[in-house]
Amino acid sequence: MSNSKSGFELRTDILGMAMGLLENNREQVMNAHFQLPDEVRKAEDCPIISITTDEVIAEAKKLYEFVNEK
Repeated sequence: MSNSKSGFELRTDILGMAMGLLENNREQVMNAHFQLPDEVRKAEDCPIISITTDEVIAEAKKLYEFVNEK
């Protein structure tokens, strides 16, 4: 039985990895903001970081290029 994945499965996995990386980056920025002392941090300065489909695809393309390196 073969453990190889189809191209669709590989791309789906890579999209998930890209989304995970972007979510982790967003979480680190948010955590850094909330680690600031109260007198420095203001509620209106709270970073709102949205992740767009284009950003996910761009990150996935970077990962896919790495997979395709020989």
